[in-house]
Amino acid sequence: MSHHLSGPDLRSPMGDARLDLTDLFAFTVPGGRTVLIMNVNPDAPTGGRAFHPDAVYRINIDTVGDHQAHIAYSFTFSDPADDGEQTLTVHRATGEEARAHEAAGTPLFVDAPVSFGPHPVVTEAGPYMVSAGLRSDPFFADLFGIVNDFQWTGTDWGADKNVFGIVLEMPDMELGAQPVIGVWARVSVHQGGELTSVDRGGHPSLTAYFNAEDAKDAYNAGEPVDDWDTYLAPWTAVLRHTGGYSEELAEEVLRTVLPDILRYDRSKPAAYPNGRTLTDDVTSARLAMVSGGKVPTDHIGPHTDLLPEFPYLGTPHLKEA
Repeated sequence: MSHHLSGPDLRSPMGDARLDLTDLFAFTVPGGRTVLIMNVNPDAPTGGRAFHPDAVYRINIDTVGDHQAHIAYSFTFSDPADDGEQTLTVHRATGEEARAHEAAGTPLFVDAPVSFGPHPVVTEAGPYMVSAGLRSDPFFADLFGIVNDFQWTGTDWGADKNVFGIVLEMPDMELGAQPVIGVWARVSVHQGGELTSVDRGGHPSLTAYFNAEDAKDAYNAGEPVDDWDTYLAPWTAVLRHTGGYSEELAEEVLRTVLPDILRYDRSKPAAYPNGRTLTDDVTSARLAMVSGGKVPTDHIGPHTDLLPEFPYLGTPHLKEA
């Protein structure tokens, strides 16, 4: 799977789907604008009917290639009202505030509406657009075939699933003058007077394939700047076992995903691993990687319910209560 169920034992972090990062996307659209999408809450609204009000959902941007955040967008949500309505506040941080996990910096949106119905609510402020709420999950994969020793079923696990989507669009220059950026997302939650990082990632389908169950919490709490030193050896061992890699080739392959930051050269078309669009076949890419090319694809194609305009994520699948 992608980043779905990224806590230990195929569960959401802290057993709370609202804190479960599923996917991260970064691509450009006409007009010199960059789109960042962070999805959480797999199989929503089953795992939670509102964003976690004590969480900080964050998208981090590395603008110079040193594997640290120089710009960060934090998304926080109000306590749900009795009727289920919720609002969103967005902060833009730079410098040291971007490297902390708290929501800080300049508020771009305050109390913007969130939509849990079929129609997205889009809010604009200056050059920014934001939308958050229940949307169709763009993730596609034959998960049943993957767990059944690659005996493909032809069934797309994500075809009828929903997520909570957070979509932010802005002029390219808001992310720096240089076209190359690095992007990763993080979910943290306030608990016992502290803010704890419980999920993070830039590339899809890493922790599910590479991290042992007892290592997932530490990974989710970690910083990308430490990834190479921490995970090169154990992840090399995984590739040698699953794909028959030599140590040298494993190291070469892992340079694409370690540190766990999604690199995106915006002067070139977005296509994973250069950024990620909503139709990129990341499942096949990861299967081919971990198998050493022996399993090149799961034969599942992208979803057809995507919107051609902001917020791009498709209409949610509304199920009977």
